[in-house]
Amino acid sequence: MKVIRYSTAFKLQAVREVENGESCAKAVQRKYSIRGQGTVMRWVRQFGSGRYGKIIRVEKANEVNEGVRLRSQLRQAKEALADAHMELALEKAFLEVACEQMDQTVEGFKKKHGGRPRTGRSKPTRNGAWSGCATGRR
Repeated sequence: MKVIRYSTAFKLQAVREVENGESCAKAVQRKYSIRGQGTVMRWVRQFGSGRYGKIIRVEKANEVNEGVRLRSQLRQAKEALADAHMELALEKAFLEVACEQMDQTVEGFKKKHGGRPRTGRSKPTRNGAWSGCATGRR
């Protein structure tokens, strides 16, 4: 398919015809045999004064508030994810230092202690306190 390039002057003439009300965008397209369906409207949006072909979005008050709430929620989720990444990096660094002090490789430590919980606070005791807390130790 042959690509047709239009000059800026031609585009401005077509836009002027649409904005002056002489013709609609579809009529200008037919008049000048412009192949693209939305080409003239794209020119009107690009080169026009903004009176014709401009897209206006009307939002209700609750829709605006919903957008603000969702952006806030997204920011909080990103911050929580960043915190989790930081904690993971700290845990990995701590594990490397601890293994180095114990003269053990990280892989060896993971094999030896692989299925166990990371902390002693994994299960509540019979009296309801957590096993890792000072009040729950026996």
